[in-house]
Amino acid sequence: MEQLYELFRSLLENTNTDFIRFLHREIDWNNRMFAIVGARGVGKTTLLLQHIKLHNPLKETLFLYADDLYFTENRLYDTAAAFYKNGGKHLYIDEIHKYTNWATELKMMYDHFPHLQIIFTGSSILDLFKGNSDLSRRAVMYRLPGMSFREYLNMSQGLALPAYTLEAILDNQVEIPDVEHPLPLFKEYIRKGYYPFYNEGEYEQRLRNILNLTLESDIPIYANMNISTSRKLKQLLYIIAQSVPFKPNFSKIAQMMDVHRNQVADFLFYLEKAGIIMQLRDDTKGIRELGKVEKVYLDNTNLIHAIAEDKPDVGNLRETFFLSQMNVRNKVMASPVSDFMIGNHTFEVGGKNKKKKQIEGVDNAFIVKDDIEYGYLNTIPLWAFGFNY
Repeated sequence: MEQLYELFRSLLENTNTDFIRFLHREIDWNNRMFAIVGARGVGKTTLLLQHIKLHNPLKETLFLYADDLYFTENRLYDTAAAFYKNGGKHLYIDEIHKYTNWATELKMMYDHFPHLQIIFTGSSILDLFKGNSDLSRRAVMYRLPGMSFREYLNMSQGLALPAYTLEAILDNQVEIPDVEHPLPLFKEYIRKGYYPFYNEGEYEQRLRNILNLTLESDIPIYANMNISTSRKLKQLLYIIAQSVPFKPNFSKIAQMMDVHRNQVADFLFYLEKAGIIMQLRDDTKGIRELGKVEKVYLDNTNLIHAIAEDKPDVGNLRETFFLSQMNVRNKVMASPVSDFMIGNHTFEVGGKNKKKKQIEGVDNAFIVKDDIEYGYLNTIPLWAFGFNY
């Protein structure tokens, strides 16, 4: 196991702790077993390494990559057993979904090593409830989204801005005392600020690479798909990216893709779980307590810029930003009279010249305007909704 320790120490030495994602404060790090899941690139690995660096004694801790070549000839369970016998207390496993028998072996570790804490990360499509090795009673699951606009400001500008509740945002309480004009930074975020590697080169190409790996590897492994079916996922994603916004007609899409209409719903489910799209539903209750899908959006505005062949539609960017920021803390639904509903609040999203005609006579209704710095009464700046987490 010497090579595993060597890699772990090297990773730790190169881990920066100046900025730490919001989820770190919300995790109960005393849990015996838990998972951090999320789309590729949102910072799950870094979050684990930062916690180790700040809080764990190195002699009691081991960090592993589940897809390390070491595990082509060695079992994760056996590695955990050797670590535990030598006084190990904290085992971190990254990208667990890339290890074939992960659920069974994690269950065995939990049952056989009562004083070993097991923390693992995985794709957002990871299913703890799957098969005979149901981990749902043993492992707590935390979901890590991409960065909010607030986190982007804190990371890129070296700030320590707090998050605000929805009620505080609607009361126009959001302030950025260290930033005179938020709009230029907001436009930067819309293009490249959702993922923590925003300041690395070839950002949009990196996003396209992440999409390809998710579509060609993560989803097919989870759903037992063949190569031709994963191509269908790419085709569907292209259809969504070209539509502004995308209002799903399952029969029409199935005809375009030459698949059964029921498969279209499955494909959208996989894309949503993988953190590539968001499905906006109405508030009617159907099977599994899910309403009818009214619109489909890409998961964040950075993906729109990475995929769109021409200049992205500004209205689509605005709605995508609002939904991606607000659905982390809130249940966002389609509004029958406007764009979105959260509880009994109605939201109409638009530019600085957006009128209030659509929400006249609607209680608890708000105009969400892009390209304004400050709000007044029921008019709220769009960027302020990036402070909810």
